[in-house]
Amino acid sequence: MSKVVARPLISVYNEKAEASGTTVQLPAIFKAPIRPDIVNFVHQQMSMNSRHPYAVSEKAGHQTSAESWGTGRAVARIPRVRGGGTHRSGQGAYGNMCRGGRMFAPTKIWRRWQRKINVNQKRYALCSAIAASGIPALVMSKGHVIDQVPEMPLVVSDKVQEYNKTKQAVVLLRRLRAWTDVQKVYKSRRFRAGKGKMRNRRRTNKLGPLVIYAKDQGLTKAFRNIPGVECLSVNKLNLKKLAPGGHVGRFCIWTESAIQRLNALYGTWREKSKLKSDYNLPQPIMTGTDLARLLKSDEIQKVIRRPRKIVRRAAVKRNPLTNMRALMKLNPYSALIKKSASAVSAARLKRKEDLLAKKRGLVPVTDKPAEQPKKNVQAPVPPAAAPVEPPKSEKVPRKKAGKPVKKTEDPEPMEATPAPAPVVPVAAQPAAPEPQAEAVTEAKSKKGKGKKK
Repeated sequence: MSKVVARPLISVYNEKAEASGTTVQLPAIFKAPIRPDIVNFVHQQMSMNSRHPYAVSEKAGHQTSAESWGTGRAVARIPRVRGGGTHRSGQGAYGNMCRGGRMFAPTKIWRRWQRKINVNQKRYALCSAIAASGIPALVMSKGHVIDQVPEMPLVVSDKVQEYNKTKQAVVLLRRLRAWTDVQKVYKSRRFRAGKGKMRNRRRTNKLGPLVIYAKDQGLTKAFRNIPGVECLSVNKLNLKKLAPGGHVGRFCIWTESAIQRLNALYGTWREKSKLKSDYNLPQPIMTGTDLARLLKSDEIQKVIRRPRKIVRRAAVKRNPLTNMRALMKLNPYSALIKKSASAVSAARLKRKEDLLAKKRGLVPVTDKPAEQPKKNVQAPVPPAAAPVEPPKSEKVPRKKAGKPVKKTEDPEPMEATPAPAPVVPVAAQPAAPEPQAEAVTEAKSKKGKGKKK
């Protein structure tokens, strides 16, 4: 149930937008359940009933003489235009893939254009739309500017039904502070996209307030020239105007006699409708629409169990072929394998570079060890060298008296003497041949030579 207004009475405003002092009892239809799903469905079905049947001509695409060439000519078997002497001859025809051919599944006029709607369902949607028009939040969500409107639903006196000049209607809307909603319509005027521009539907604009009256005493002539403002009789309420586009929340201005007639039209939950046969207002499924307050009440909280604190979240599965961390979890040895593989590939590349350098006659690049940074350490000071004394066995030549000593050139620097060869022990040296044995061998060799001669 929609709690539209806490008060049971509605104030009536006169033509000067002042509270006249009279009040009207809030009709029961404003407390009817709001069902946007039913409103949207019924609006869609009703909009189908205003469609005009259309179809393409039965002769379209077949107003030519064409025949297939058959097989064996290396062309498609589509029917082709007969004759010659023109570009059209030999071209494909009839098919939906051909230029100048018919469309696929040509439209027919015996399509099911209109829809039948349940009467009770239409009335339910209408009650929901009227109930939603009394809730300021839903009206503002539809885009209407009602910030300064004195009351919702807005009811004016029946004297407004006697207006027949647009000037009077504009003054009334300005005094009711509803002219800002009309200004929104002026700013929203746009050119329609598509071919509707050529079909007397050139411009589009948003919608303004809807004036609902009981008797037309010139009121429609006063409001019909204001863009966005529409007029509707309370005896012929239309869902297309109360919920345009299938969305509830139209800004409605009611006359006093029109809003008093709603109880007679749709009845209440205690009394049936007087103008509709055997009809009552739809019963709401819930007596209180504040579901959050119901769930948090003590009566329900005592019965329901506590919420589960264990939250099981779906683990993110990483691809081990692309994610190294996931691969390390599955196979810790994979890091070593990867490291060894990279070392093998680096060695192979090094050998290849050395081979190319050798072929080109270049010095192969050797891997130099990284130079370590030198520390600031002072070098040790070498001890002072002692003067070398000549050996005692050597005799120092003395200078002869009276003869000057010849100046000799500085001797060349002596080369470093090689280290003495290791001394081999006597037992290890081969024995030298004796002189007597050599003489004996020479004598024998001479005797042999003499015999041969």
